[in-house]
Amino acid sequence: MSFHVRRKDREITDSDALKKVLKSTKYVTVALCRGNEPYLVSLSHGYDETRNCLYFHCADEGKKLVYLKANSKVWGQAVLDYGVTDECDYAYTSVHFKGTGSLIDDLSEKQHAIEVLVRQLSENPEEKLAKIKPEKLAKTTMGRIDIDYMSGKKHQKPKP
Repeated sequence: MSFHVRRKDREITDSDALKKVLKSTKYVTVALCRGNEPYLVSLSHGYDETRNCLYFHCADEGKKLVYLKANSKVWGQAVLDYGVTDECDYAYTSVHFKGTGSLIDDLSEKQHAIEVLVRQLSENPEEKLAKIKPEKLAKTTMGRIDIDYMSGKKHQKPKP
């Protein structure tokens, strides 16, 4: 079954615009499913535009990992919330994505992932990255979502 954006005047078709949202948001909400039981979780993330993937870190146990190991397919969204406009309408930009989630074992990829994550989330990324020790990073649980589909929608960003 295929779906489309009903309001074509609000659809984002430019892939650079979609990527910009993933690069500028601090978190995404991801839907996972195990058996017939859905689960939503918000993740702080870093978006790697070159690899078209999201990186995240988490505890080494918990519901998110149980679900991800049972079913690697994920659906997620990122939202830029601009609030209520003068016309009492709601202004936003949203990007939905579909992909495959996995955990990262390779230390060099973990290093790359943490750099992407910290650069996106931190005001002083180089200072924070200097504090990350390889032995601690080796023990850190990190994941990756490889994105294979994106769509977006926007409704009037408010005027400055």
